[in-house]
Amino acid sequence: MNANRRGAQKPPKATRAQKAPDKLVFLLALVPYLLERQVVDVAEAAAHFGVSDDAIRDAVKLIATSGLPGATGTYQPNDLFDIDWDSFEDDDVIVIVHHVAIDDAPRLSAREAAALIAGLKYLTALPENANSASLASLMAKLTAGASAIPTRIGVAETEADESLALIREAVAGGRQLEFDYRNALGIAGRRRVDPMRVLSQDADWYLQGYCHTREDVRNFRVDRMSALVVSEVPIDEHPDRVVPETLFQGSDSDLDVVVDVAPAALPLLADYLADSTATEVDGHLRVTLRLAHVHGLKRLVAGLPGLATVVSPPEARAAVAGWAEAGLAGYADAGSSVRDRERTDPGDR
Repeated sequence: MNANRRGAQKPPKATRAQKAPDKLVFLLALVPYLLERQVVDVAEAAAHFGVSDDAIRDAVKLIATSGLPGATGTYQPNDLFDIDWDSFEDDDVIVIVHHVAIDDAPRLSAREAAALIAGLKYLTALPENANSASLASLMAKLTAGASAIPTRIGVAETEADESLALIREAVAGGRQLEFDYRNALGIAGRRRVDPMRVLSQDADWYLQGYCHTREDVRNFRVDRMSALVVSEVPIDEHPDRVVPETLFQGSDSDLDVVVDVAPAALPLLADYLADSTATEVDGHLRVTLRLAHVHGLKRLVAGLPGLATVVSPPEARAAVAGWAEAGLAGYADAGSSVRDRERTDPGDR
């Protein structure tokens, strides 16, 4: 049918159960779906979006009265969506025969697409997402929709990824985990844990669970676990134990450490801030961090080279300085070994 018949129809009224923003999101998702599928039964579209057949019919009628006005400020036939009305009304089949504005949507830059694809590749590297068709399809769409060809990025699987698969298996099955664990102080031991949930902090993964050794809820870094075994023993109920909303919780034994940090790097320390107080000192912000021990401070400072300086307490400064000196000594030893080999091995001389 022609545009005159289409223009004579009135848009359906929004139902009270669906708010305007939700309806807009639904329509924005429905149009690309119809264009990609080309020919779609109403019932098939309803099943895909989890709505009623009538909701799809009403949405299609609304789409058919939508468009962009032309240069004259009025709507001409080619300024509106159009569908095959005979197929829609007689066969309950949706076919969009003319669309507008969709091709003018802004595209991701090659760098933006590459960043998103890198994140998806990391997800596909996890054992539970291996050969995921949905992730592969999304990466293909990001590649095709970018303004230029994104840089190819590879993500290697790590030992922590294999451990994560076993941990998630234990969480889903409600079974205890046993593993060897070496904490930040270098103390190792065998742990038996009732796993509760898996969380991530930056590039690190953590297991939150009830530790039968400590008789309390603890956090375990996945890359410090080894020899994991999913037990056949079901987890115990712990109604008196509350799993904290955040990964790190303060305690009376925590150490307060004062550091000077570059303003741009302050958001990276948000999880460790003791309070919101910050004082400007020589272009840096002086803040107080709350840490479980000074050993965790070493890794934190190493991740902010030139951006953070430990001010106090003295034992924290000494720990970081000693750790840095040990690292430098390692480079010096390596250089001496190379020079010794050069003196004793004539090579091509």
